[in-house]
Amino acid sequence: MSLQKINTRTIVVILMIVAAAAFRLISFENKFLSNFTPLGAMAIFGGVYFTDKWKAYLVVLLSFVVSDIIIDYLRTSQWTLWSNDTTWYCLCFLLIVFVGTFIKKINVTSVLLVLLAPVAIHWLIMDLPWIYSSAGLYPKTLAGYGASLMAAIPFEKNMLYGDIVFGAILFGGFEFVQSKYTILRSNKKLAV
Repeated sequence: MSLQKINTRTIVVILMIVAAAAFRLISFENKFLSNFTPLGAMAIFGGVYFTDKWKAYLVVLLSFVVSDIIIDYLRTSQWTLWSNDTTWYCLCFLLIVFVGTFIKKINVTSVLLVLLAPVAIHWLIMDLPWIYSSAGLYPKTLAGYGASLMAAIPFEKNMLYGDIVFGAILFGGFEFVQSKYTILRSNKKLAV
């Protein structure tokens, strides 16, 4: 495989992830779009399509952190490079990329099933009342965790919708473009 082929495929995947991350700048001001973001789909997409998996982790985390810094600045007019929640969000997205690395064949069933993973991971981790910054809303008990999970359902529903829409755009778009331009195909796809 030529260096040009690796670079072209990698550049296209990076640009798709960065473009998806830019949507966060649109959705943050619109409350009805709360949690309707491309983050979960981006993480799964990176895990699937980067040939070098370390690039998936790096690009997804950088896209998240940079867009988060910009959004925090737009909300507060102050630069916040890292918050308490950032660590936990990064953990969520690392796990989601990890799940994406297990997808070997792209089809409608695998994509739909895997798009549920980001929501489940985000929901179970970010709604832990003892780690989330607004943990004072719920007691730091199992009952508090249950109440937090229940209260988060509308937000997680939006995340699921966002993952489905952006997953269709990212996966469908890349599969379509990859079918037209052989330079974007991996070695495995060219051997088949």
